[in-house]
Amino acid sequence: MSNSANILLVEDDQELNELLTEFLQLEGFNVTSTFNGEEGLKQAQNGNFDVVVLDIMLPIMNGLEVLKQLRNNKQTPVLMLTARGDEVDRIVGFEMGADDYLPKPCNPRELIARIKAILRRVDMDTEDTRKSNKNGALKLDDVEINPATRVATLS
Repeated sequence: MSNSANILLVEDDQELNELLTEFLQLEGFNVTSTFNGEEGLKQAQNGNFDVVVLDIMLPIMNGLEVLKQLRNNKQTPVLMLTARGDEVDRIVGFEMGADDYLPKPCNPRELIARIKAILRRVDMDTEDTRKSNKNGALKLDDVEINPATRVATLS
């Protein structure tokens, strides 16, 4: 995992958006930022982002609606960033497909740590997929296991 990951930041607070963008860029991330839900959804659907950082309280279209529509055709990891720290909001966000949740105000270092954790999980999933071949067999070093046939082979 490298820090050159592409991050989409959807945050309507101009000052916070600029602060987080600068902080993420200092960490080596490529950041695209937008300030409303409609534009955020367009960017998320049409861009190639590794993580979307998405505020819930957005103009035009709220973050939960953005997340709902995004999940119709993309599985890009989404970290919800919001001033609404209510437990119900967090649960709804997770149920709709959010990967993580961070209440505002947040420490930018914690945001970066959470983004890196999401990227590590994605890298592990990708690595697991690469180790799996077409018939569903898993391969690790010299051992291949086929769950369908329950056969393990050593090559």
